[in-house]
Amino acid sequence: MPVNISAYQTIQASLADKQVSLIAVSKTKPNEDLMELYALGQRAFGENYVQELVDKAAALPKDIEWHFIGHLQSNKVKYIAPFVHLIHGVDSEKLLVEINKQAAKQGRIIDCLLQVHIATEETKFGFDGPSLHELLLSGRMANYTNIRCRGLMGMASFSEDQSLVQKEFATLHAYFIKAQQAFPDGSFDTLSMGMSGDYELAIQEGSNMVRIGSLLFGARNYPAPNNK
Repeated sequence: MPVNISAYQTIQASLADKQVSLIAVSKTKPNEDLMELYALGQRAFGENYVQELVDKAAALPKDIEWHFIGHLQSNKVKYIAPFVHLIHGVDSEKLLVEINKQAAKQGRIIDCLLQVHIATEETKFGFDGPSLHELLLSGRMANYTNIRCRGLMGMASFSEDQSLVQKEFATLHAYFIKAQQAFPDGSFDTLSMGMSGDYELAIQEGSNMVRIGSLLFGARNYPAPNNK
């Protein structure tokens, strides 16, 4: 399926009115597809696989903002630390430690979002509410001097039950508002929730960053098992 330019333009116009950022989820898609949206002004792209992200970053224009939106293993952080714009899925303090270490080696401050588990599926990663607030209110975030914690990310259940999805998004928004108390400087400003199937509901519940792939690029071209 070719890139859906019409859908992109419609979605982008709608999000701009609401001051919501669009991350075009380009995982498994060829560089040519990304460049179609790049030509229309899209600069923020999201990838799930470290090697694919590294390869695309090397080949594509340097003003692209690369978002890592997948589950990030600690031993892979070093490969994206030199250039990644925002890491969405920071789901443990162990990962924070490694990101901070690799950012320091690069002389960078890396923006991150803390991932919160709000879905019913056990397979999704993230902090729960109590552990999130314990971390933020403990003051330990000040130890990670090469990380800027910009907000929260979460994924709702893969469900046709719209009331369940809405409740999960509302829960994450409540966590976000509470967590902002730990960042009086206003730097904690990003709530990344909502994908192709539920982004409108996520925006209703307070999201200001959505991650949209299939509506723009069509179904995924699944990579080989070793491309992680």
